[in-house]
Amino acid sequence: MSTRNHRTSPARPGRRRPHTLAALAAAVVLSLTTSATAHADTPTPATQRLTGTLTDGATWIADVPAHWNGTLLLFSHGFGPTVAQNAPSAGAHTELLAEGYALAGSSYDPNGSMWALNSAERDQFATLDAVTAKIGRPKSTLSVGQSMGGLVNARLARDGAGRIDGALGLCGLVAGATDLDNYQLDAEYTLARLLLPGQDLDLVRFGSAADAAATAQRLTDAVTAAQSTPAGRARIALAAAFLNLPAWAPGRDRPAPDDWQGQEEQQYAWFAQGILSFVEGGRYAIEQSAGGNTSWNRGVDYSALLAGSAHAPLVRALYRAAGLDLRADLRTLTADATITADPAAVRAAARTSSAGQSLGVPLLDVHTFADNLVPVEQENRFADRVRASGDGPLLRQAYVERQGHCTFTTAETVAAVHAVEHRVATGRWGDAATPAALQKAALALGLDAAAYTPYRPAELTVGRGPRP
Repeated sequence: MSTRNHRTSPARPGRRRPHTLAALAAAVVLSLTTSATAHADTPTPATQRLTGTLTDGATWIADVPAHWNGTLLLFSHGFGPTVAQNAPSAGAHTELLAEGYALAGSSYDPNGSMWALNSAERDQFATLDAVTAKIGRPKSTLSVGQSMGGLVNARLARDGAGRIDGALGLCGLVAGATDLDNYQLDAEYTLARLLLPGQDLDLVRFGSAADAAATAQRLTDAVTAAQSTPAGRARIALAAAFLNLPAWAPGRDRPAPDDWQGQEEQQYAWFAQGILSFVEGGRYAIEQSAGGNTSWNRGVDYSALLAGSAHAPLVRALYRAAGLDLRADLRTLTADATITADPAAVRAAARTSSAGQSLGVPLLDVHTFADNLVPVEQENRFADRVRASGDGPLLRQAYVERQGHCTFTTAETVAAVHAVEHRVATGRWGDAATPAALQKAALALGLDAAAYTPYRPAELTVGRGPRP
């Protein structure tokens, strides 16, 4: 199977197409950015607003409260429009300023891809220099990053010793671009090969955003049709397993561990909300940034890949119920896996869009249990790399029992900032970053809800290393 894996005929007249997919994808992007930008243009009267432009055209903003506590938070925003942001949410912006923190952040280079890893780390450090030139050297500087910005943040935590003192990652894409593209490719390829057999469909090397959107639409149409049959639902579950897609959707009660039908229905809910539009749009942006395709499946053993997935029991149960031969489907996927990466693009992504090789400062990563866009399993992948580098004692990870991407409350976010500040001030974590301590600290703020809970993510289902 080549990179053009399937050919799909035009949609039949009268067939329901999820015509809102493009709007849904845009809404997802905006949801990762609007909450941080809506407040960014409205500092309180007691706050000084500073702005500037960097040499590459990136803009930066900073808000400094009248009674600055001496700590500067440098915020790295997520995937989306390259607009300067300095806090993860409107609520966090308001509360952190009220507590006396100064807040700063950049847009990243506005002339390139929205996957702005080519410039983000450089622009964040340049923003730090520009802001401190105006307000003076802070007593401490903490880096905070969200989503794609969580990857930027992890790189700052790796490279920023002497410039930043500690870091907080929120729903961070810390496994990096290559792992992301590879497990997403496994899911896309499974949908294409099993739901659209014999047809031709671009899965990589998109020529334009429109090409990426067309692939997303065709795959989503196939998923929508497949959901009506037991065989289709089994194959959707197989693709969802490779996508590391949670079986707990917003607005739903979590299914029981053996409620196979309920788990698949909630995975399908993520597909129905337009996740593939976001996946394909993100792939196009990464390919723009890296200069080619960073993913491959040639040589992948899909039986072994499924065996390592936490969702394997769900997949096996649905295949049995449908009377399908799972082994045959997995053999087909393995035999037809011929997609190769562009080596120069893989090398570029390794340089700009990877993390975990080491840590220079303490880092606390916080993630929701059921993150549809950046699976919580990425945290295990990242922690393995940090421990292999010998820097495991600098890393702490905490988890919030909630569905969705970056759906943290203000209290959860501010309590995590306080935990990192404690580590910087005392030189040790103690119990500050434990679930119990974070939960107690969040509730004590009296702001809103909190759901820090002990949790151990499964391993990320990805099945290959850093090179094709």
